[in-house]
This record gives sequence, structure tokens and C-alpha cells, in this order.
Amino acid sequence: MSAKQKFYVVWQGYKPGIYTSWPDCEAQIKAFPGARYKSFESKAEAEAALKAGPSAISKAAGPKKVTGTVSRKDIVWDSISVDAACSGNPGVMEYQGVVTKGGEQLFHQKFDLGTNNIGEFLGIVHGLAMLKKEGRNIPIYTDSRTAMKWVRDKKARTKLEHNAKTAYLFELITRAETWLKKNTYSNPILKWETESWGEIPADFGRK
Repeated sequence: MSAKQKFYVVWQGYKPGIYTSWPDCEAQIKAFPGARYKSFESKAEAEAALKAGPSAISKAAGPKKVTGTVSRKDIVWDSISVDAACSGNPGVMEYQGVVTKGGEQLFHQKFDLGTNNIGEFLGIVHGLAMLKKEGRNIPIYTDSRTAMKWVRDKKARTKLEHNAKTAYLFELITRAETWLKKNTYSNPILKWETESWGEIPADFGRK
């Protein structure tokens, strides 16, 4: 009798997604700092879990159901963190990257008009390009699942209007998308667990 098909959700790993075999899943999480994953009996459950995220599943099914923990001891301190802030959405937008441990600012950009998701996306790509240039294979933390998806897709799916006021911002978006398509990187992009760890170190402190 053949074993029942299982579906493995990887929330935090080298390549988050759904896998249909344990070896494929294991390849994404082995030696990955703070890996988050869980098996499901059906594809529908797995798809819903991937979309909901590990924190939501933990609340619904009990924390022991989700592999991995979200205590601060799981934070990879040898990393950088990025975040964005927007006065209105859209509105005046800025993003920055900082050293996760200590908060030293590494880069900062500000725009007259943008959205939070765009800032988060550009912050991740800015960090990836900087670390690649420096030859550093350390993780990047973000608290935006949308930006993480845009980076995986190599496409910023923004609905912001492209006009004279946003022309330069869209130029940078195109540059970022092109960089992702032309470059490879092995830096893990990790989700900052705000509920458990507090605000991301790159937060602008305006909430």
C-alpha cells in the first residue's frame, strides 16, 4: 500500500512554497536559520496555510503543530533589516536598511510619492545588491510578505499611478526588477516576526 501523499509548506527557507516530497522540503530548510515548515494532508490545506502564514496556523492549531519557534533566540543577528514608512498610502515614502544588531543605518532613500509595499520591495533589493557587491552572504529581514513575494516573482505588482511625480520611482522599480532577473543571490530573505519580536530594527517608529 503506497504512502498517502503529503504536502509540505515552507514559510521560511531557501525558497518558500509548497513541496510534495520530504527530500524537496528538506533541501529548502536544512541549515537554514529559523526555518519554518509543516506538512499537510491536502493541497488545499497547504495552499491556505502558505497564504495565512505560520503565526496564523499556530494560533488555529496550537503552537506545537508548527515546526520551529518564534522566540527572540531565533533571530539571526548577523543580518540586515529593511523597512519602509509612508505618510498616507500613497504619500511621502522612504525606506532604509540597518544592521539588525545595533541599528546602524546602512542606506536610506526618500520619495515625494510612493507606497509602503514599493518601499519594502526596493529596500530588499537595495540590500541584496549591496551585500552582493560586498560579497556577504548574510540574511535580510523584512516584515512585508508582499515585498517578499514581489522579490520572488522579480516583479513589483503595484497599482500606483505612473505619472510625472512618480517617474523616478518607477525608474528605480524597473532597475530593481532588472537586477533581480540578471543576478543570483544566496542571501536568505527572512520574515521578521513582529508579534513575537517587536518592531523590526529598521522601523521608523511612527506607528
